[in-house]
Amino acid sequence: MREIFDKDAPKKATNLSINSSLLAEAKSLKLNLSATLERALEAEVRLNKRQEWLTENKQAIENCNKLAESSGLFSDKHRGF
Repeated sequence: MREIFDKDAPKKATNLSINSSLLAEAKSLKLNLSATLERALEAEVRLNKRQEWLTENKQAIENCNKLAESSGLFSDKHRGF
């Protein structure tokens, strides 16, 4: 699978505002905030990029599906089921 960002890019400091109670709980559990945020951001970016791709390619996907419904698939004659 193609990576959605450069995992070797340098780290960049940033300021965030986080619910103080949630932050206290995370600290009490000794969670790595940077790693946790990176995983959550990666998942969110991946989800948004997937939706963006589906939206951009909606017409092509519909056209492919219509063609397959009307003409069948190339592999249909080779299937044994």
